[in-house]
Amino acid sequence: MKLKALFLAATLAAGAMAPQAQAADIQTRLIRFGYGLNQDSNQGRAVQVFADEVAKLSGGKMKIRAIGAAALGSDIQMQQALIGGAQEMMVGSTATLVGITPEMAMWDTPFLFNSGEEADKILDGRAGQMLMEKLSDKGLVGLVYWENGFRNLTNSQKPVTRVEDFGGLKLRVMQNTVFLDTFQRLGANAIPLPFSELFTALETKTVDGQENPYNTILSSKFYEVQKYLSITNHVYSPWIVTASKKWWDGLSADERDVLLKAAVVSRDFERKDTRAEADKALAQLKADGMQINEVAPAEIERMRETIKPVNEQIKQNVGPAVWQAVQNQLKAIRQGTDLARN
Repeated sequence: MKLKALFLAATLAAGAMAPQAQAADIQTRLIRFGYGLNQDSNQGRAVQVFADEVAKLSGGKMKIRAIGAAALGSDIQMQQALIGGAQEMMVGSTATLVGITPEMAMWDTPFLFNSGEEADKILDGRAGQMLMEKLSDKGLVGLVYWENGFRNLTNSQKPVTRVEDFGGLKLRVMQNTVFLDTFQRLGANAIPLPFSELFTALETKTVDGQENPYNTILSSKFYEVQKYLSITNHVYSPWIVTASKKWWDGLSADERDVLLKAAVVSRDFERKDTRAEADKALAQLKADGMQINEVAPAEIERMRETIKPVNEQIKQNVGPAVWQAVQNQLKAIRQGTDLARN
């Protein structure tokens, strides 16, 4: 009886070790993960969730070295580092990927989404995955989309309440032709600058204003150098977690699985955190002295009409297949007929 019990215990132990044998395909790795915002931002918190989840799923073998505050360079510089294999991972704006993957301009379309939940379904669904897969040919691997949020306008000169108020404003925009074209058509003097240079440019009055979600405006302390915040919700801005394809191709299936699962956990945390923080951020910006105005719906419609040629150009740039895939899924979501996100 005792021998039988020992045999059973040995069999159970062997079975328990089977997953560990598979996990043996996980090597000790230090992964540099770059991001642009500060450690105490929504971006920084989500990177930490990702790091913790990677450590947990890999049994501590895979370690994320989170490097924030643009210490590894601007989004564009980090993207180039990933493509060259000099850096492993990052999270950054989809807008700065347009130069190498024109289809990413789809997410820059002004007034594309009506809500964050609507954006989730598109980004995590067929259309979002289709665009993400296009990065592979450019030396990048897309894992998940995070939320930056709906972008709004700040400046140091005047409230923007109508289209004409854009006139004469020196407005920092991302290094992206869609944003340049959009704000030039609205009448602003659009100046492309990397995010890492933005605060100094605002402080020295090199530019009058900028546009970003509430969370970024707060965490970057733009309220210290900007007086006016105009609520336009003109673009829903996603972030995307990417990896170097050169590096990714050298990982085992188990290691990739760890990173993908951790990325999904971080995505779900980040969106919830970002949305909860957005309401608090707006209230705090008001408390910090910013003068806040909500642009009237009629003026938003005027803005839409003014930038219509931008949307037509986006349609041409991303191609009819991508444009129509997004529009079709949006229509299905709004009609309640889109049942599958993937």
